[in-house]
Amino acid sequence: MRKTDKKIDNQIRRVLIDVCEMALKEIDGFQWLTHLVIYSNFPKSLKVVCIFDTNENMSDFISKGIRKDLESLIQIKLAGISVNVKNVSDHIVYDTEQNCERDHNGNWAERLN
Repeated sequence: MRKTDKKIDNQIRRVLIDVCEMALKEIDGFQWLTHLVIYSNFPKSLKVVCIFDTNENMSDFISKGIRKDLESLIQIKLAGISVNVKNVSDHIVYDTEQNCERDHNGNWAERLN
């Protein structure tokens, strides 16, 4: 990773920590989030992965319509560090601990690759 890539990655990590802290307080079943990126294709390759505890809680979150609030917050935070994406929804995926446990024996490194 180049020095500039590392700097951008640290900025992304910092703003996503803010998003995560808010989501932990406000969203039932939300557990954590992470991001994946290939800097040779940045920002198009940026993915934010939001993790819930169960499929039921994730489905409730999506059906209640607060998904757009979280996505807007992520977009605002990224824009604050000059990371602009056209349609933030294309850069956010949702998953659950339940799915990871079932499909990858809880191994997130394997699941995210």
